[in-house]
Amino acid sequence: MTIRVLLADDQTLVRSSFRMILQSEPDMEVVGEAATGGEAVTLARATRADVVLMDIRMPDMDGLAATRAITADEDLAGVRVLILTTFEADEYVFQALRAGAGGFLGKGVEPADLLDAIRLIARGEALLSPTATKALIARYLAVPDPTSVSAPELRTLTERESQVLGLVAAGLTNDAIGEWLHVSPLTAKTHVNRIMAKLGARDRAQLVVMAYQSGIAGPATRAG
Repeated sequence: MTIRVLLADDQTLVRSSFRMILQSEPDMEVVGEAATGGEAVTLARATRADVVLMDIRMPDMDGLAATRAITADEDLAGVRVLILTTFEADEYVFQALRAGAGGFLGKGVEPADLLDAIRLIARGEALLSPTATKALIARYLAVPDPTSVSAPELRTLTERESQVLGLVAAGLTNDAIGEWLHVSPLTAKTHVNRIMAKLGARDRAQLVVMAYQSGIAGPATRAG
């Protein structure tokens, strides 16, 4: 399966660099380039890319607004957004996650890690780099959010599903959750999908946000 990628960055050199890296992979195809957030939204609709590599700071419409526009469009439900930022502790990153981005990376990421990230996001996994995750937890995730998941919704989760939600918030993949709970990765994935359906989450990144905002996970939460 070929992963269709849309590049959104106002710097031509940055887009060219990413294009060269991605086009060298047999399972990836760059289907468009956007220099503004507005162009990114338009091209996302036109190309139905699997993953959008989205810069935050762009003219016309920034990456945050573009992310919201893409994730709010039901016709683009299969499009995942991966935020690329110069500063991993950027205060806008958590807003991007709330808006529906699947994760983020610093622009200094190694090519191999970028490729792995795209494949991970394309599978519907959440991606938060360790450095940025710690900063986000410390500075933003403890702040109450009136749009966060409600107590009645949380009560629909079974005990096992609440446990899985905590593991998702800790950054574990389906394989790791399966190992932790002594179940198959497919069973772990089934639990995660059911949780997303019950809580109305677009993807795993939004589950992470919900877990912290609801108090299920916190700064000290660990997988073990």
